[in-house]
Amino acid sequence: MLEGLDPVQRQAATVLEGPVRIVAGAGAGKTRTITRRMAYACACGSWEPSRTLAVTFSVRAAAEMRDRLTKLGVSASLQAATFHSAALHQLRRVWPQVSETYPPDLIEDVGPLVSSAYQRVCGQEADPGQVRDLTAEINWAKVGLIAPQDYVRVCAASHRLPPAGLEADRMADLYTVFESSKAAHNQMDFNDILLLVCHILEEGGQAAADIRGRIGWLTVDEYQDVSPLQHRLLKLWLNGRQNLCVVGDPAQTIYSFAGATSYYLLNFPQEFPGIKADLDLSTDYRSTGRVVHYANGILARSPVRDDYLKLTSARQEGSRVAMTRYEDDADEAGAVASRISSMIRKGARPGQFAILTRINAQQTLICRALHERGIGYRVRTESGWQNQSVDLSKQEVLEQLEGGTGQGRVTVSTIHAAKGLEFAHVFIVGCAEGLIPFGSPPEGDALEEERRLMYVGVTRAEDTLHLSYAEHKDGSAFVRRTPSRFIHR
Repeated sequence: MLEGLDPVQRQAATVLEGPVRIVAGAGAGKTRTITRRMAYACACGSWEPSRTLAVTFSVRAAAEMRDRLTKLGVSASLQAATFHSAALHQLRRVWPQVSETYPPDLIEDVGPLVSSAYQRVCGQEADPGQVRDLTAEINWAKVGLIAPQDYVRVCAASHRLPPAGLEADRMADLYTVFESSKAAHNQMDFNDILLLVCHILEEGGQAAADIRGRIGWLTVDEYQDVSPLQHRLLKLWLNGRQNLCVVGDPAQTIYSFAGATSYYLLNFPQEFPGIKADLDLSTDYRSTGRVVHYANGILARSPVRDDYLKLTSARQEGSRVAMTRYEDDADEAGAVASRISSMIRKGARPGQFAILTRINAQQTLICRALHERGIGYRVRTESGWQNQSVDLSKQEVLEQLEGGTGQGRVTVSTIHAAKGLEFAHVFIVGCAEGLIPFGSPPEGDALEEERRLMYVGVTRAEDTLHLSYAEHKDGSAFVRRTPSRFIHR
């Protein structure tokens, strides 16, 4: 179980008492390390598999973790799940102990409820874009533990502007109506799953004891993406116990806009002063030396660069990072597709390629260019931070049918949706101000989030990395773009 681990990974895998913090850079083998740690602890008899819980942020990541644990001979009673899946399982198990009523129905699409609340508060219908933005705002408030009655105060203190042109008090009213409508119909959204389990744990009693009794050892993956709500839940799960291992990378925090924060990862030693191990995994086994050097260069210009690991590649230097300027978006899409076609003719497989975009709208021209050249592709669009948190999506089912790798098709994806994936050859298109970073924000939190997003995109590449931008947007010959400030030599 410890075979093949480097010295730091081995140390992480053999410190079986918590609290433990592992800061793991891109490609540093964090999943290998924490699954080996859990397997080793169970094999030694130090942990009981049935009382071991590992939580992560996507169904795909949880499935990968379970697959690795199974191959290591770990009992299926060890639970590896998303926060939402784990909490939903707990909620359904203890519900008869806390209520004589039926449990709330889970609604996956709250759009109609948000639309109805908007109409009641504003007296008119919301367009699809407004519904999307209002839903995101409600989610942001709930994961930030901001109740409707506190929303106006929080907006005033943080200078936050509500979406859809609403004043803060109208947004608070809409939020209130939304929550009341759910309650009236005995419904809950994804965030309510976590909130309800928190409430049960805070109330104490037999139901709380039942939940906590099944969690003896807790591992949290992607800890840089924990929200205040998720942090509250894990603290209530532990109830003062110390058997916690967290793994994450501050440089890969790309969901701050939705409530995620690296604060808990960065301040872990202060929150858990009895820390047993505090380790950095900084050797990148995925990317070539030149790709790693480029990634380090992106973070080196950050005002908070001391919060980030500097990676060292375990591989050879490899090909240089290519940067190309094109006349317009169509030229860029066509040239990238032609380059991929040429590499496929020379023996590369389509599934080894990824074309990464900042926003979904960039993908239309890319897909058209691939289609015109007879290259099969699959599209991964960004549909939200909390997407795929409870059940398999259609996309994930298709990937499993393909063996999980999509070897026969090029992946076209937003950078957000590509997080956690890796490809031999990566093309990041639209590396211009306004796209990456999106909106060309000034120095501050928004720009830093964009910097981390570019870093995540770059570190998806194993062998080759191709960056490009179009000087002109199609149909806008008089608007000239400039290269992204994240581009360097």
